[in-house]
Amino acid sequence: MTNKYTLILPTMFALFVVSDLGIADLELGKLPPQVQLAGEHGGRLDGTSWNSSELNGTIHILMYVDPDKVRVNEHVEDALAKEQYPSKNIKSVAITNLAATWKPKFLIRKILKGKQKKYPSTTYVTDKSKVLVEQWGLHDHSYNVLVFGSSGNLVFNQGGVLSLVDVEKLTTMIWSQISK
Repeated sequence: MTNKYTLILPTMFALFVVSDLGIADLELGKLPPQVQLAGEHGGRLDGTSWNSSELNGTIHILMYVDPDKVRVNEHVEDALAKEQYPSKNIKSVAITNLAATWKPKFLIRKILKGKQKKYPSTTYVTDKSKVLVEQWGLHDHSYNVLVFGSSGNLVFNQGGVLSLVDVEKLTTMIWSQISK
């Protein structure tokens, strides 16, 4: 009986550790599977649906964030703002993973509506049922940063706290996409 547990417990531990590391299931250079956030699953703050097919036609920076982790990558947001990318070449989407938090949803929506007024060029979206975690394999209870090229293909994907090296890769990737 101990031999059975000797094999099972380390295997389960390894699967748990591996499943929480690395980047999402999305493949760099490829289009992501199409997802839609609408109705009970989320959508834009005005109640309309959001579809990943919108990540086409220009470069998109997408942040998928657990409200409890919103501050872990402030240095990334600061670095992106400092770059002063030409607005005609780039759009941003902020998706809040509402299912990952204990915080009151009405309060989060109120905060997001304030941000939408402050940053009108950013599309603010909510994911009420972890659709992007389940369908794209994004990190749950985390802060994910993704960049899509103008054809909608994924060119950058990192979950968790981004290091300074990661931020440098991110900004360099965006500039290289702009120069194409």
